[in-house]
Amino acid sequence: MKRGFYTIMSAQFFSSLADNALFVTAVELLRTGGASEWQRAALVPMFALFYVVLAPFVGAFADALPKGRVMFISNAIKVVGCLMMLFGSHPLLSYAVVGLGAAAYSPAKYGILTELLPPSQLVKANGWIEGLTIASIILGILLGGTLVSQAVSSHLLAIDLPFVNTGIDTGPESAIALLILVYMLAAWFNTRIPLTGVEMRAMPRKLLELVPDFWTCNTRLWRDKLGQISLATTTLFWGVSGNLRYIILAWSAAALGYGTTQASALTGVVALGTAIGAIAASVRMRLDTATSVIPMGIAMGVLVIAMNFINNVWVAAPFLILLGALGGYLVVPMNALLQHRGHNLMGAGRSVAVQNFNEQACILGLGALYSLSIGVGLSAFGAITAFGVVVAGVMWLIKRWHASNLVHHKDEVEHLLAVARHDKVHG
Repeated sequence: MKRGFYTIMSAQFFSSLADNALFVTAVELLRTGGASEWQRAALVPMFALFYVVLAPFVGAFADALPKGRVMFISNAIKVVGCLMMLFGSHPLLSYAVVGLGAAAYSPAKYGILTELLPPSQLVKANGWIEGLTIASIILGILLGGTLVSQAVSSHLLAIDLPFVNTGIDTGPESAIALLILVYMLAAWFNTRIPLTGVEMRAMPRKLLELVPDFWTCNTRLWRDKLGQISLATTTLFWGVSGNLRYIILAWSAAALGYGTTQASALTGVVALGTAIGAIAASVRMRLDTATSVIPMGIAMGVLVIAMNFINNVWVAAPFLILLGALGGYLVVPMNALLQHRGHNLMGAGRSVAVQNFNEQACILGLGALYSLSIGVGLSAFGAITAFGVVVAGVMWLIKRWHASNLVHHKDEVEHLLAVARHDKVHG
């Protein structure tokens, strides 16, 4: 791997670490503030909001500037969201602003991989990036749970700045103040990311011109016989995974009687399994065999339903590791295949923006449905069952879709697979 790749990994680690710690902290901020459970569940779709709304623009923005600079600006926006959360804005609105920063960050984070590395290293690079991201998710969730615990928050609140009244009076607020420093560290790494030498694509003067261009890119990827399968798979996976972060917190409280700090540890266990699966996939899988992992998505849906029958933490921990490992092994090769097809069809930044739009729209839709379900009285167990049925059923439909493509569009699919094999050998 080129030297710049490790700088990208460092920047991504600290930014993702803060993102995930902030999620747990925001949940606790709402809980201690007396907000209803549907508002806590609504954090997930609020984070996804700007991914969907700004999808036509962020990909072009990522392609118009050096991607290290885009990532720096994005982390600065996340700091603004944290400051809003500290000084009076509603946590849901403030968290949406953090999501705005994340929406701008993602096309640059993934797009720079296709600029810096040859296609032959994309699966491996995705494995390391996803593995490191999952590690940051584990540590971030654990960090957030630890920071809002009584033992740690009492020490943070005891820190006093002479002659300065910060207005930070609660454990979650002290945690947010500390996470701002983590975002600033990530921003420093962003300034060290090297230029890749790829020509920038200027933003149009009339931004609304990007909407039909984005829609054309979206349509082009959905019509591609390999792009549509990988896009459908990753869209469903991230839609469910994004909401499982909160669902596991709710399930831990209902099935095991856990509070936020203890429940966050179990969410980290799922992420640990995903990291194991992601690293295994990066070693074993290739672009041209990526679609062979689809049945694992069906199995993952079945395991989600089986969570309802677990009420012992010693059974839950290995079970959640297995669930995460299946997801990690599924998403890494499919994500690499999607990046490969998108890069060939429309360019790195626009491709990732299309991917984010579909995935975050799924998170937004499922999250809104879950929040509504909680509002009308559905239990955590009912939500888990619904999610499992959706995952297994839709993954089965995707499997049938790909099988149909192999029958009715055999020549096109074989040509696209040959391109992937060629890039693997000659990239």
